[in-house]
Amino acid sequence: MKSYAIIVAGGKGLRMGGDVPKQFLPIDGKPILMHTIEAFRKAIDGIEIILVLPADQHDYWQKLCRDYDFCSPQQIAMGGETRFHSVKNGIVLLPDDEEAVVGIHDGVRPFVSKETIRRCYEAAAEGKAAVPVVPVVETIRQILPDGKSITRPRNEYRLVQTPQTFPLAMLKRAYEQPYSEAFTDDASVVEAMGEEILMVEGNRENIKITTPSDLR
Repeated sequence: MKSYAIIVAGGKGLRMGGDVPKQFLPIDGKPILMHTIEAFRKAIDGIEIILVLPADQHDYWQKLCRDYDFCSPQQIAMGGETRFHSVKNGIVLLPDDEEAVVGIHDGVRPFVSKETIRRCYEAAAEGKAAVPVVPVVETIRQILPDGKSITRPRNEYRLVQTPQTFPLAMLKRAYEQPYSEAFTDDASVVEAMGEEILMVEGNRENIKITTPSDLR
């Protein structure tokens, strides 16, 4: 079965405190985004990559690819107003009549393991909508409408990561829905049309690089 990955990289790096978008910051000798793309290449043979970038970052990305001799092929889609619209722009580049699996991944999660990627894609190949999760290890408190807070049992919650994977036809149907602020990730879009979401084991190192401490 054909496999695709839509890698969304629309960050501006504001919380990093610099001018360079965080997906282009170097770690271990090359930009974060290149590590992310390579993780999928190593995990799934023959996977096709669609990279979603804001329009004003396309030329810079092409320059980085030349500077780092990064020859991994990918299609480029235009970033949108929100993550929902960015993902939708990537989905447009996928065929309408192909039996395939699609994973959507944050461009600044370069430490996703091969095992996590494969678990997600294997679940989607069986017709499931799958998300990788890890247990909550800290105490959770819920803020109530009156400003007070109460403890919640952490064993009832999971932290959700990416890639979130889906059969292609399911994902295309989901993104025909109008945008809602309730769509915080791709699973929430699919869930809104009545599909069940399967949780699979993620890896704790699969952090979303957002702050300088994450980068370290």
